[in-house]
This record gives sequence, C-alpha cells and structure tokens, in this order.
Amino acid sequence: MQNSFSVRLKRILTAREFVLLIALVVAGLVVSLFTPVFLKRANILSMLMSITVEGLVAVGMVLLLACGQMDLSVGMNMAITGVLCGLCMTKGVPVVPAILIALLCSVAIGWLNGFLVAKIGLNSFITTLGMSCALEGLMLVASHGRSVTGLPEAFNKIGQGTIPGLGIQYPILVLLVIVLFADYMLRNNRAARQVFYIGSNEKAAKLSGMKVERAKIVCFCLCGLCSGIAGIMITARFGAASVTIGSDTAMDTITACIIGGASLNGGKGSVWASVLGALFLAMLSTALNLLGVNIYWQNFVTGVILIVAILFDALSEKKKAAGKTAL
Repeated sequence: MQNSFSVRLKRILTAREFVLLIALVVAGLVVSLFTPVFLKRANILSMLMSITVEGLVAVGMVLLLACGQMDLSVGMNMAITGVLCGLCMTKGVPVVPAILIALLCSVAIGWLNGFLVAKIGLNSFITTLGMSCALEGLMLVASHGRSVTGLPEAFNKIGQGTIPGLGIQYPILVLLVIVLFADYMLRNNRAARQVFYIGSNEKAAKLSGMKVERAKIVCFCLCGLCSGIAGIMITARFGAASVTIGSDTAMDTITACIIGGASLNGGKGSVWASVLGALFLAMLSTALNLLGVNIYWQNFVTGVILIVAILFDALSEKKKAAGKTAL
C-alpha cells in the first residue's frame, strides 16, 4: 500500500505538468520582485488571453506530434478561417452559420493535409509548408490584401465579452473547456490513445490492426478545427479579420508543445503540459516587456528555448535507447 502510494507520488512529482507548474510559479515570484505589476490580476488575465490562440492550436498540434506528424499551416488556416467568417458576415450571412462555414473550411484544410500525408505518403513538413503558402495567397486574393472590418457586435462579443461577475473573457473559458475535454479523451479514451502507439511505432500499430491512415487524417482534421476555433476567437477579439496574423503561430505552438514534453519523433505529448508551455512563453514575453528588454531579443530567446527543448528531448531519447540496449 505504502509502496503504491510512493510510486504514485513519484509519478506526480516527475510529471511534466507538475514540473512546468512549479517552474511557472517560481518564475512568476522571481519576476515580481523586479516588477510588482507582473502578478496583478489584470496582467495575469492579459497573459491568459494572449495564450488562447497558441493554447487552442496546441491542443490539435500535440495530437499530431504524438502521432509523429506536424502541421505548419495552422497559422494560415487560422487566418483564412477568420477572413472567411468575416467575409460571410459582411455579405449578410448570420453569425452562427458564418462561424460554422468557416470552421467547416478549417476542417477541410486539415482533411486535405491528412489525405496528402496519410494516403499519398507525402512528408508532413513539406506538405503543410506548401499548404501554408497556398492558403496565404488564397486569403490575400479573397480579401484583396485588406483586413475585413465592420463585423457584427454579436460576433465581436465572443472575443471581447466577459463572464458576468468574474470578469474573465470568453476565449479563456473556451480554451479551458476544450483543454479539459481533450485532456480527458487523450488520457481515458482507447481510440484517442492510439496516437501514442502510432507515433511510437507505426509499423507495429499497423500489424496490431490499428487504422493508422484514418487516425492520422482525424488528427489533421482536429488540428484544423482547433486552428479554426482560434481564428474565430482572435477575429472576434480584434473585431476584424486581419490578413497579417498567423505567421509565427506554427513555431510558437510547436515550441510550447516541445516544452510540454512532446517529441518530434512522436509517441509523447500532453494537452495540459502543452498549454502550460504556451503560458511559459507568454510569461517570458511579458516579463521581458515589463523589464524593458528590446523586442527583437524576444524572438532570439524563443528560438534558443526551442533548440534547448529539442536538445533535451533528443538526449532523453538517447538515454532511453541506451538503457534498453543495456537490458
């Protein structure tokens, strides 16, 4: 009984979510010593709002990474979803149908990526990079290179409204609900957990009877859907569909997922840890801004963090491989 408790306690203390949570708390306390405004309620809510986009996209991205794939078109998928939704509403389409049409488009983009990768056998890196370029061009043609403005107030409230009595913005609530649902499914649903087996050993997964191609396509569709929801949220938040958003979303999201314990080799990943990774990057950016650090250094720091996270992951994989060889 005691041994079982100690095993569970060790598992909790070594979990990536717990480690990241402690790191966030310690980092927040340290930064607050230099700039007390950092831990103010308004600043915390601002940081949470800033990760709603990366957090939502990270939910879909971590599924793909666990499956051994990635999607570099998430940023442009997000942008074109917002533009399409905005164009529909400016043409007289009601808010709800416009949102559904835009989300259907985002899922279709994810399906096309998944079809090309899973059925045709193309590399996901190159395929989604090309898709990103194609979507950007299509978006600029459809919008004539201009942001779509004049959106209905009912739509803008989705991104700008707050929960009565709490003052928490709706996008934060949407992110929380989706993260809770996705995390539960990935931990408890047998079909959802297949992504880890596929990412760890695709050949073995096929031999065991798993529908690998279908699983990959579903993951790409879900990643597209998450990108689309993020696009709706950011469009409603700004009250306009911008054609300049999304260029860094893929890198920021992958960085957050890697910090959260996902691997570029597949087989690993956690929804909560990925969102905490996004929060870590947001805290870092906010801290550097409050401390007056040049904004150009922030990109440098983010890049270094990504390299260090990938290096740590590679060393961990080598250590595990060496351990198996020794056995």
